[in-house]
Amino acid sequence: MNCSRKMEALSSAIFTKLNDKKLELIASGKEVIDFSIGTPDIPPDKKVVEVLQYETGKIENYKYAISDSEELILAVIAWYKKRYKVELEKDEVTSLLGSQSGFAEVALSMIDPGDIVLTQDPGYPIFSVGPYLAGAKIHKMPLLKKNNFLIDFDAIDENVAKKAKMMVVSYPNNPTASTAPREFYEELVCFAKKYDIAVLHDNAYSELVFDGKVGGSFLEIEGAKDIGIEFNSFSKTYSIPGCRIAFAMGNKYMIKQLKTLKSHVDYGMFLPFQKAAIKALSSPSDYIDIVRNTYETRRNLLINGLNKIGWKIDMTAGSMFVWAKIPSKYESSMKFTIDLMEKTGVIVVPGSSFGDEGEGFVRMALVQDEEHILKAIESIKGSDILK
Repeated sequence: MNCSRKMEALSSAIFTKLNDKKLELIASGKEVIDFSIGTPDIPPDKKVVEVLQYETGKIENYKYAISDSEELILAVIAWYKKRYKVELEKDEVTSLLGSQSGFAEVALSMIDPGDIVLTQDPGYPIFSVGPYLAGAKIHKMPLLKKNNFLIDFDAIDENVAKKAKMMVVSYPNNPTASTAPREFYEELVCFAKKYDIAVLHDNAYSELVFDGKVGGSFLEIEGAKDIGIEFNSFSKTYSIPGCRIAFAMGNKYMIKQLKTLKSHVDYGMFLPFQKAAIKALSSPSDYIDIVRNTYETRRNLLINGLNKIGWKIDMTAGSMFVWAKIPSKYESSMKFTIDLMEKTGVIVVPGSSFGDEGEGFVRMALVQDEEHILKAIESIKGSDILK
C-alpha cells in the first residue's frame, strides 16, 4: 500500500522527535518545562463553559447543523463592527471548523495545480501546507529581522507577482510574534490589487497585542474586501482550542467558494459550539483582557529573566509566542533545541521547522505559569548552555 506523493512531503518529525525526547527525559526522572506547543493553559470563560454545558444537554442539538445559524452570523457581524469598525454583510461571513482546516479549504476552493501562492518564511506550517495540498507552487517571502519581520513587497520578483494567484499573510505573526502597522496593510492592499492577487489574512492573535497597543483587522483598510478575506479564531482569544471555532470574513466571491466547498466536506459547526461562540462574542471584553494581560505578564517575565542571565532576546509585540535568537556559539537551531532539553529540561521549537529563514531562532509558547517560567530561567542559568 502506497500513500499519495503529496504525503511524502508532509512530516511532523520535529514534534515527534521533541515528544520522544520529552518522554525519555521524564522516564529518567528529569523535570521538563514545555514551551513547544501553543496550547492555551488559561481556563476558558465560565460563562462560555456554562452555555456549552447547557446546550450539550439538549437532545435536539445533536442533529447536523448543515449551516451557520442567523444568530451566529449576526453575532460575528456585530462584533466586527464594534471591535474593528468593519461593516460586514451576511454573505461575507462563514464559520470554519478551526482555522487550521480553513487554510486547506480556502486553498482547495481557489487554487488550481501549478498556481503560485506567496507565503511567509518563517511561517506557521499550514500557511504553506494548505496551498501545497491544492497543488500550488509555493513562493516564500522572507521575513527578516532587519525589516521587523514584515514582508518586503519590493523584494518580490515582479514576474512572480504577476503570476501569483494568492498570498497568505499573518500578523500578529506566528512564529515571529511581530505586529504590522496600518501602513503595511495599506501597502498590502495596493500590491494585491496591482497584481490581482487574492489575500488570505490570518488574524488569530489580534486580541493578543501588548504594551497598550490595540490590534486591528486587515478588513479595516479601504479596498481590502475587494481582494481578500480574513480568518479569526477563538482558540487563543477565548482559550477553547478544542471547540475548533473560527470564522472567515471578507470578499463575497471567496466566501461563496469556501462555503460551497465546505458543503461537500463537513456538516457545519456543532450547534452547542455555535451557541458558545454567540455567548463569547456578546460578552464584555473582561475575559479577553485577562487573557491578554496573562500572556503579557508571562512575556515580560520570560524575556526579562532570560536577558538578565545572558540570553539576549528582543521584546516581542504580540501573539502568545516569543521568537528568540539562539546563542552565538550555536549555528543550528535544532542542535540548540536538543542541547537545551538535555541540559535544562526546557523544551522549545527550533526555528528551522518554520522555514529556512527561521534558522538561528527558536519559538517559545507562553503556555507555562509564572512559577514554571521562573524555574525554566533558573534551570537555564544553572547550565552551561549560554556560556
